[in-house]
Amino acid sequence: MSKKQSKSSIPRRLSSSVPTSSVPLNPSGGVLVTSEEISAAFDFFDVDAKGSVTMADLKRRLGTFYKNMPNKEYRFLMNNKSALTKQDLEELLVDNTIQGFDPVAEAFKVYDPHGTGYADVEVLRSVFQSLGFGDISDDDLGILVETGDVDGDGRVSREDFRRMI
Repeated sequence: MSKKQSKSSIPRRLSSSVPTSSVPLNPSGGVLVTSEEISAAFDFFDVDAKGSVTMADLKRRLGTFYKNMPNKEYRFLMNNKSALTKQDLEELLVDNTIQGFDPVAEAFKVYDPHGTGYADVEVLRSVFQSLGFGDISDDDLGILVETGDVDGDGRVSREDFRRMI
């Protein structure tokens, strides 16, 4: 971790306006991040399977979700390094002390840009297209919603999203 960014500075940068009582905690009192979650995230960002993630990789993937994210936020996520390995990511996240942050709620905001409490189906379509899955038909979109609709009300809520993840 760089001298500019210590574990104690992370909680001030990350904040969520939703209750975090359902967020599992690690032994340090921070947000629980499992090795499996780190591996999945790393693989998602390591687009070319080169064993490291660069700022360009982050921009390539996160740009789908966050169109106007400033470079300083990308540098923060990169811990002010030019590249991160899976081990670097584990060192940053496994014993973090991030409190008052709900990563699922933050991720869900991408799919619910109007704050309705439900995923916007056109945003789902756009995200899947941007990730390279091609055109998503209305039938395919219906299957996505049906798959994510854990409580069976015909829509994907934040709690459906939480259970799905």
